[in-house]
Amino acid sequence: MRLVACVNHVPDTETKVKIGADGKSIDRAGVNFVINPYDEFAVEECLRLKEKSGGEVIAVSLGGDPHKETLRKALAMGADKAVLLKDDSPRDSFSVARALADYLKELSPDIIFFGKQSIDSDDAAVGGMVAEMLGLPSASVVVGLELAGEKNAVAEREVEGGHEKVAVSLPAVFTAQKGLNEPRYPSLKGIMGAKGKPIEEKQPTPPQNKTEVRSMQKPHAKGAGKIVGTGAGAVSELVRMLHEEAKVI
Repeated sequence: MRLVACVNHVPDTETKVKIGADGKSIDRAGVNFVINPYDEFAVEECLRLKEKSGGEVIAVSLGGDPHKETLRKALAMGADKAVLLKDDSPRDSFSVARALADYLKELSPDIIFFGKQSIDSDDAAVGGMVAEMLGLPSASVVVGLELAGEKNAVAEREVEGGHEKVAVSLPAVFTAQKGLNEPRYPSLKGIMGAKGKPIEEKQPTPPQNKTEVRSMQKPHAKGAGKIVGTGAGAVSELVRMLHEEAKVI
């Protein structure tokens, strides 16, 4: 079984974001980058499936040389192989999905895993787009997965107010949600071994962006709060302010 985990290289969630000089991207100076947290669940699930059913785990990332750091994290966790679709060009979700789908079509994996979203752009769109481009079934926000023979799987996914189980024929695409598993910490042996493993570089499909970032800005600072009173007597004033000043009701 060939299992692919698609991983992204993103700013750490503790990063204090600054807008770059171009006004369209973040200033990367001093920013600590990590493997996308949701993608760790994807890598871990592929490793667990391999341990149960055998096969090969391949980590794939699209980006420049810095993405090799994230690929080495996947290798240290236990991935057998890492592939970098090397390109520094700005890409939207469609262009990322197009490049990944074109490469994955050549690879012909049985299972493709993404994190449910990448925390840098939060589009939560690439996994579904790749499935559509490849003509494969998919299940998103997956919190449980069981193989049912060689050609089928049952995925448990989050829905509004609960969970649902869906039967999926393989090959298929899945996006991992927190709770699917507990990602392992790379062992010292795994870390040392990952340093010596080659990362294969491929030339991806050129960018085919459908959207363009025109400007980027930080959210407006929150205004000071206001106490309108205490007890039941403050209700009418609160309602008035919400209606006339905040205009939310």
